[in-house]
Amino acid sequence: MKKIKTTPLAPQEFEVEQISENEANISAFPFETGYAISLAHPLRRFLLSSSVGYAPIAIKIEGAKHEFDSVRGMLEDISDFILNLKEIRFKLLNDATEAEINYTFTGPCVITGSDLCNDEVEVVTPEAPLATLNEDSTLNFTIRIAQGIGYVASEDTHDELEEGYIALDAFFTPVRSATYKIENVLVEDNPNFEKVVLNIKTDGQISPVDAFRNSLEVMYTQLAVFNSEISVKAPTTIERVTENPDLKRLSTHIDSLGLSARSFNCLDRANIKLIGEIVLMSINDLKNVKNLGKKSYDEIVDKVQEFGFEVGADLADDVVTALKKKIEAV
Repeated sequence: MKKIKTTPLAPQEFEVEQISENEANISAFPFETGYAISLAHPLRRFLLSSSVGYAPIAIKIEGAKHEFDSVRGMLEDISDFILNLKEIRFKLLNDATEAEINYTFTGPCVITGSDLCNDEVEVVTPEAPLATLNEDSTLNFTIRIAQGIGYVASEDTHDELEEGYIALDAFFTPVRSATYKIENVLVEDNPNFEKVVLNIKTDGQISPVDAFRNSLEVMYTQLAVFNSEISVKAPTTIERVTENPDLKRLSTHIDSLGLSARSFNCLDRANIKLIGEIVLMSINDLKNVKNLGKKSYDEIVDKVQEFGFEVGADLADDVVTALKKKIEAV
């Protein structure tokens, strides 16, 4: 009789592939059919809309009254200067949420993002151009930088601006792109399970993994509204997921050992699916596997050693606990 499920399979595998400092692939599997996209789509929305970043919200330039003005000795007019400023990505230091920073530059010079770094702010796009000054020219300006999420129009960034300031549209989101793809994975000869792979790119204000963690926190916070009625427990913090490399290898299917058909079938009939199950067994337990002869026993021991482990090895307590949970879920 075909086994009838009462609960969907819970994914057990989580992987982070760091492509560059500002790009990573984050994957999880195996999901039941249809579950992967149900999770990936809202996570993508949260990544793009709820990640906290920094942006200039106002600027005051000495000698300029509005954004269509110009400053003597500066190649760019004020509108181009503002467009360049919006391409520069800032990061406030010392846990500040808002700062007002004054700058003075004397020409001739080309001002780039790296010239705006100081004890209050870091610039994560150091090569981005801002302005070009001619000889004997001076540029004085003040930038007001704030922390926020999403996009905020200039009319909403301030209740009332001081005289001389120009309000700016603020694009806070540090996540430049978030895409996902769904792949099929094999679980116990069933190819219909799914793997979700999220590709996250940021501007450098935040790492892709931290952006992912923050989106999970926002998702849990949104779901917590149901707590009072149906007691859904939402974690208050999400720890960064790091899996012990030994645990990942021990969770590999016994197919990876390259056993002969006889040895593999003996283990399979004994419902031994993962390499970690063999490592957790004592030598006597392995010898007592039904129909397992000495030749097959020796082969399994040798193959496990080639894989980097010993039958009956002493493993760390946290690895044993996590491994047993994975074995129960198989």
